[in-house]
Amino acid sequence: MTRPTTDKVKETIFNMIGPFFDGGTVLDLYGGSGGLGIEALSRGADFSVFVDRASAACQTIRENINLCGYGSRAKVIQLEASRALDHLHENGSHFELVFLDPPYAKQHIVQDIKTLLEKEMLTDRAIVVIEHEETVMLPDSFDGGLFREKYRTYQGQTAVSIYYYQPEQGSDSVE
Repeated sequence: MTRPTTDKVKETIFNMIGPFFDGGTVLDLYGGSGGLGIEALSRGADFSVFVDRASAACQTIRENINLCGYGSRAKVIQLEASRALDHLHENGSHFELVFLDPPYAKQHIVQDIKTLLEKEMLTDRAIVVIEHEETVMLPDSFDGGLFREKYRTYQGQTAVSIYYYQPEQGSDSVE
């Protein structure tokens, strides 16, 4: 079962990153219904990779992509997130925009980010958008140059953290 990002949260996310996002390749790591990656395609992303481990979610994503006419600009991968990151790394994938919106009960956000950084899967100036429970405390930066620039909460349970990748600045935070 998917937990789609509400329209209000989705609109706010894109208003927050709008001035900084200018096309490129998107990774929607916990695709669910595909709403975030599809919204990125509608706002000028060149290509979007959707990952979800559930076959029903992947089918929903495919249907939504086709309904929107983005079939040639999208790929759906049915794998668990960490295995999908390994697969994408082996294929030389790099991303300008990453959405991490894991099920609230199974959040491995810090490990997902560390994997993206260790495998050098982010392009310079990439944006990482994380939707998480408000009670999940994420660091302001990660070793390797990922810095949180924005944080907002919604309706007492949902929070959004937006990070920008600036590898030339490095970091001495979470290692």
